[in-house]
Amino acid sequence: MFDAMKISASGLSAETVRIDVVANNLANQDTAATPGGAPYQSEFVQLLSLPANRQGVGQGVEVGAIGSQPTPAIVVHNPTSPYANNKGNVLYANVSVATQMVDLIQAESAYQANANAFTAEGGTYVKTFSLGA
Repeated sequence: MFDAMKISASGLSAETVRIDVVANNLANQDTAATPGGAPYQSEFVQLLSLPANRQGVGQGVEVGAIGSQPTPAIVVHNPTSPYANNKGNVLYANVSVATQMVDLIQAESAYQANANAFTAEGGTYVKTFSLGA
């Protein structure tokens, strides 16, 4: 009975993770060295569909993995930096602000769509239950 709300709630949770990952990427865009010594690598969220129920209706989504982007680091010549290599180059995070903003807009739109669906479905249940009163 509450499948629609569960599906929307799974979407809300998944999009929250996507927004958190974008925020983390933007916060680390100027990180030249992580504790391991390498520059920060931009991350992405992989969403997976939950299996359908016996009636063949999908059950929403879940976060399958948070992975690192395989794109190379950004190279900046700055021989005075403490992070410079022997050629005077510093490797910075492979974070594209433009890509992150697109991801953020997509995640926010999907979040809002799921929130609207959740609210509408909740209103339907309230009306249904009040009919008998």
